[in-house]
Formats: sequence, structure tokens, C-alpha cells
Amino acid sequence: MKLFYKAGACSLSPHIVLNECGLSYASEAVDLVTKKTETGSDYLAINPKGSVPALLLDDGQILTEGAVIVQFLADRAPEKKLAPPMGSMERYRLMEWLNFIASDLHKTFGPLFNPKVPADAKAVFKDILAARLAAPARVLADKPFLMGDAFSVADAYLFTVLNWAPRVGLELPPSLAAYLTRVAARPAVQATLVAEGLIPA
Repeated sequence: MKLFYKAGACSLSPHIVLNECGLSYASEAVDLVTKKTETGSDYLAINPKGSVPALLLDDGQILTEGAVIVQFLADRAPEKKLAPPMGSMERYRLMEWLNFIASDLHKTFGPLFNPKVPADAKAVFKDILAARLAAPARVLADKPFLMGDAFSVADAYLFTVLNWAPRVGLELPPSLAAYLTRVAARPAVQATLVAEGLIPA
């Protein structure tokens, strides 16, 4: 498998999951402005959506959308218990969190990185984010991870998105700040942050 990623972007989530699963993979960085990969390939020929992540499977298929990719990877290493079994109510709870992170959090962060969005509009998006972060903040005040005592692929995604908060001047509630520290300490997360050049080796 090969993961196409941009350092620190939402592709950090499946990158973390690959390392948590201990799966064999290659990785290739993508310049999202030029749509070229680090080897000079046309990224739009790989993923016509032009966004990251994209996962090249061993049979040549391309899988996109981070919330889908992390579940695919978790199912390749069921012994790691990063996702409940398909068909279980717990799996639907995991999907519930993944969908919330993708639609309510991830997409609301987007305008805060766009230089064309006026400052007053960004203030509105920050207020929206603060309100939406209340739900995971409440859960993580009582539990170490979103699904309870065990780390899951939803945590890889939430960790990724919450890491953007300091970059846009968004203060996190104490339970989420503590959660970020807790997840960042995991060996697989540390290895991924080093691999993407986000922290020193």
C-alpha cells in the first residue's frame, strides 16, 4: 500500500492508523497547490478529487476519504482493535464519531486556513467550532478516548483535527487539551509526527 499525504493535513489520521496497525506501506507527499507528488507524478491522475489522503491498494485500486480509509485499515488488522466489528452497534458509534469529525469539525476548520475569508467571518467559524467541540469535550472529560478506554481510529482523526487549533488561534477546552497530550504520547503517533516532519526526531 502507499499513502499519499500532506504533512499535518487530514491525511495525518490514516498515517497514524497505518503505524498503529503495524501494516507495511510506503508514503508519498503531495503538493496540493501544484497537484504534483514528491516524485513528480500528476496527483490528479491518481486522485481526481485532488485532495488527500489517498491510499493506493496492492491491487492498484485507489481509496479516498479519510474516514473510510481508517476503517479499511483497521479491518486489515482486527487484532489491534482500532475499530469494533462490522455490523455491531459499537461500529455504528464509531462511524457516528467519524462522521461528526468530518462534517462538523474538519469542514468548519477549512475557512480558518483560507486567506480570502475575512476576519469577521473567521470569528463566526471559530464560534461555531467552539460550540461543536463541546460534545467531545464532555465525553473526554470522563473517558480517555472517544469510544471509552481504548484508542480507536476516531481518536486518530480527532487528534489530527484538534492539532489545527493552535494554528488558527482557537483555544481548546481543558479536557481536549489534555486529550491531545495523551494521544500525542502514543509511540505510533510520535513516529508519525516525526515521519511527517511535524516534530524533531
